[in-house]
Amino acid sequence: MNILYVLIPLALLLLGLAVWAFFWAVGSGQFDDLDTPAMRVVMDDDSKPKEDDAGD
Repeated sequence: MNILYVLIPLALLLLGLAVWAFFWAVGSGQFDDLDTPAMRVVMDDDSKPKEDDAGD
């Protein structure tokens, strides 16, 4: 039963940390553009990388 005296404040501390991290992320613009990163995956890059002939 004594463990509750440790676990309840620890849980509240972790909850407060999670709430602070969420509001920090919203305030710093982490959630401003949610569509563009997902669309970059399906965009095709037709250009080939330049081959390096320095090893020959």
